[in-house]
Amino acid sequence: MKKKKLLVCGATGFIGRNIIETLVDRDDLELVGTYLNSRPVDNTKFKMIQADLTNKEDVNRATEGMDIIIQAAATTSGAKDIVTKPYHHVTDNAVMNSLIFRSAYEKQVSQVIFFSCTVMYQSSDMPVKETDFDANKEIFPNYFGVGWTKVYIEKMCEFYSKLGQTKYTAIRHSNIYGPHDKFDLERSHVFGATMTKVMTNNDGRIVVWGPGTEKRDLLYIGDLVDFTVKTIEKQKSPFELVNVGFGKAISIKELVHKIIECSGKEISVEHDLSQPHIPTSLSLDITKAKEIFSWEPLVSLEDGIKKTMEWYRREIDG
Repeated sequence: MKKKKLLVCGATGFIGRNIIETLVDRDDLELVGTYLNSRPVDNTKFKMIQADLTNKEDVNRATEGMDIIIQAAATTSGAKDIVTKPYHHVTDNAVMNSLIFRSAYEKQVSQVIFFSCTVMYQSSDMPVKETDFDANKEIFPNYFGVGWTKVYIEKMCEFYSKLGQTKYTAIRHSNIYGPHDKFDLERSHVFGATMTKVMTNNDGRIVVWGPGTEKRDLLYIGDLVDFTVKTIEKQKSPFELVNVGFGKAISIKELVHKIIECSGKEISVEHDLSQPHIPTSLSLDITKAKEIFSWEPLVSLEDGIKKTMEWYRREIDG
């Protein structure tokens, strides 16, 4: 049986690296990954290509001969940059995806999987469906640039799917956490930042940005990778836009205390209301993912915290 060639863009990043590690032993796939500045993953079972995905020539070189592209490359950051540098996510992400999608069409790639996000949704106390996004309503101000950029890229997926030959999956995933996440305090999201604060704590107190009342839908990375694999195996239609999350929201305050509890440490929590935070609450309705792809999350938040903590102790503390 001829192996399908699968390109993972951003293979040294959080999502990309977990995908590579999950798929590396499959006999039906020939894996290739791209990286830019990060040290490439050292493994003889797949090939790594250094590529600037905002450069047309690099993109065409990387996509040559591929059957499937998993687009996990992105310019990302935490709440601080979203608030203080709102342009940070816009330009590079629009350019790289435009080039990748065009190249995929020209080279007749059979499937492209794009990781979007949920920042275009309005804050809600009820789980939101894919159809709940209303382009006539305002996106939360701190998310305006990144939110509309993601919507634009999703529409590019739909546009290219209508041209034929390449099917597209746009995944609106919730807050993802787990091994290989960013754990430095400058670039990390709330889960990674809290994990680092707890695991490195020596004085019995940590400071959380904001009041902690905002709520997030947190999904373990292994469940996201599982969904990604199912899209390769199960998607029949030319285009799907799908919510992928845990389906429930937890407050930041409760999340912090759960991580502390799992660590076994005695740590008090203080809230710094002067620091950047994004006061929105969101959870996803994942009915479509269940019905079309027979997928649902399997890892509870507590188990996900423990899995991540074990990895942190082994790979970062160790």
